Amino acid sequence: MSQFDNLVVTTRLSIIDNDNHDEATHEGTLGKGVVTLLQGIVDYGSLNQAAKRIGMAYSKAWRIVKETEKGFGFLLINRDGARGSTLTQEGEQLLEIYRSLEQETRDYANKRFREMTASL
Repeated sequence: MSQFDNLVVTTRLSIIDNDNHDEATHEGTLGKGVVTLLQGIVDYGSLNQAAKRIGMAYSKAWRIVKETEKGFGFLLINRDGARGSTLTQEGEQLLEIYRSLEQETRDYANKRFREMTASL
């Protein structure tokens, strides 16, 4: 048994708009926070409910989604006032792509970690 057997690799994934990415405001960045909110909209039908479920203020959730949309130049969410929200086609596609890349990256990183530590 190796001292590395219980270790796993985690990764942080961001999708950015290379032309419109702003480090200071995070405009043009799709990362874990926005993805969690988008998934919450899928699950609960509301940005407000998605924000509440993760303990985030609605105003912050609204701001980070708007910053991402501004940086990307397209909407991620269809807002329907008091009736809630749904994802746009682009929002759905990016969520699916992000989730797939996240899983593939984690799987590959852990596989390589096991290969690299197998002989230690």
